[in-house]
Amino acid sequence: MDIAQSSDEDTEVSDSEVEEYEEENYTALKTGDHRIRNPDGTFRCPYCAGKKKQDYQFKDLLQHATGIGASSSRKGLMRAQHRAFARFLKHDIAPSLSLPPSALKVAAPAACVPIPPPPSSSSVPSSAAAASEPTCEEELFVWPWMAVLVNLPHSAIEGDGLKEQLVDFDFNPADTVLLHEDDNNGKSTSATVIVKFHKSWAGFKNAMDFENHFSASRHGKKEWAERQGDVSEDFYGWIARADDYNAEGAVGRYLKKHGDLMTIMQVSKEESKETGKIVAILANQIDIKNQYLHDLEVRYNKTTHSLSQVMDEKDKLHQAYNEEMRNMQRCARETTRKIFEENEKLRIELDLKRKEVDLRCKELDKLEAENEGDKKKLDDEKHKVELATMVQKNAEEEVLRLIEDQKKEKEDALARILQLEKELDQKQKLELEIEMLNSNLRIMKHLEGQDDADIQEMEKRLEREREELEYLNNTLISKERQSNDELQEAKKELIAGLDELLSGRTLIGIKRMGELDQKAFQNACKKKFKPEEADLKAVELCSSWQEELKKPSWHPFKILMCDGKEKEVIDEDDPKLKELWIELGDDVCNAVKTALNELNEYNPSGRYVVPELWNFKEGRKATMKEIVQYILKQWKSHKRKR
Repeated sequence: MDIAQSSDEDTEVSDSEVEEYEEENYTALKTGDHRIRNPDGTFRCPYCAGKKKQDYQFKDLLQHATGIGASSSRKGLMRAQHRAFARFLKHDIAPSLSLPPSALKVAAPAACVPIPPPPSSSSVPSSAAAASEPTCEEELFVWPWMAVLVNLPHSAIEGDGLKEQLVDFDFNPADTVLLHEDDNNGKSTSATVIVKFHKSWAGFKNAMDFENHFSASRHGKKEWAERQGDVSEDFYGWIARADDYNAEGAVGRYLKKHGDLMTIMQVSKEESKETGKIVAILANQIDIKNQYLHDLEVRYNKTTHSLSQVMDEKDKLHQAYNEEMRNMQRCARETTRKIFEENEKLRIELDLKRKEVDLRCKELDKLEAENEGDKKKLDDEKHKVELATMVQKNAEEEVLRLIEDQKKEKEDALARILQLEKELDQKQKLELEIEMLNSNLRIMKHLEGQDDADIQEMEKRLEREREELEYLNNTLISKERQSNDELQEAKKELIAGLDELLSGRTLIGIKRMGELDQKAFQNACKKKFKPEEADLKAVELCSSWQEELKKPSWHPFKILMCDGKEKEVIDEDDPKLKELWIELGDDVCNAVKTALNELNEYNPSGRYVVPELWNFKEGRKATMKEIVQYILKQWKSHKRKR
């Protein structure tokens, strides 16, 4: 809880909560950036910004904070704030000033008796109340707190009439118990009632108010003892003490059975023991929670390490796959080139042989009639050429077989690509397949000019697959953009729909980034202006500064280097901010700084207020998961109440 928040509390702080609020304000002073030192070397109190006195010496400021913190007439919140400020001055500011020990000595507050004072009432004079208060903490009382009412007529105790009368007097009894006192004839002449009060200090205060009321009207224990048997229709009352506890009769027996004699200090110690037990139980639960968090952290680290190893193995597998594909493509290109070179050589040789055989056939035809033997040789030669042609045909078939094998190898490679790419996300898979198809197309371009129909058909099929994959990739990109747009629209609708559901003080809500905190202006105006003018002035100043934030000409930022990077921070020396701080104090100045930082982060160009789903507990943007969980929790709670 920071000072700005603690200073604008509308509810009063009880005495039991002073120490808690003191600790919260002391933490806020240590971690906050509020100025307590003026430019001329004097000091100021951050909790008295509207007071005329704003230039204390250190010792005077320490005396001021200590005095208000010890004053019983001050409100609980103001005492907690000034006690925290006194601690901050002694332990955090004084060491840096090198002050002598005498400068830190202030008048110590008087010790207070831990007995709750009785409430002021027109029916109880102040002198009688003061006379009936216990003056010694060692006085023995019956605990749980009880009081004695004697000489009551039976008409006064019928039904719940007596308890209702005590409630009407603000005594707030826990219960009433009727005891009977008989006379010598055995006939009941009057009734004695034990009035029980709650075990708390408030119950003790009610019991003391009960006794003070009867003492003030001269119907207390002293007057009952002085009556000496006189007949009276009045009834008397007092708080039960040791003499009542040890007395003979029904009162003494009942008090011994249902109560104990204890001093105020013993009651306080008993409550301290109970508090200590609760603290020990809570501390044990905290240790268990801390151990659970530690185990979760260890499991998270192990999971992160395993995930990192899997990603490294995935990268290595991808690199090995790429290298293998490059080697396969290189080998396929080299094999194809060699096959076609050999085929070209054989074709040229066969053409030359065919021409030579045709020429010789013509010559042999001319000489056939002349030499039969030469004809036979020519027939043999022709047979050899036919054999060579068959060999050439076989070679061509072998080439076709190799091309078919290469086609199968490529199809197997494509199947392996699909198997490996399943481990990658869909976008990377599509890009990799497109690159693979482009590579295959480049390989096929080297085969252009050939008469192989299968190769041409494969090239067309690969081209069609590449176009389909490119279309699918473009479709996925379009769907991704559409999903992002739909997500933003859904977020706007969610903010609009949850505006009423998440209103008020909730952990998850809608924060208007860049909007000024109007409470800071209201608190400052209440200290500076008259009560009837404060609210109107606060609205005017808040609206004026909200319009000032929208002006692009005012940009109170400066550039600083942080970890080697440029960072924009608020310029503390900006004239407008200085003037605002002098005029309205720290809270308003910090509210304007906060709005400036939010506008600079969320809407630096337009500089208008932007709604944002916010986690108020942790001071950050709320995730969609947190919002859904919170809504389900509220729905279940509402459903159980119905």
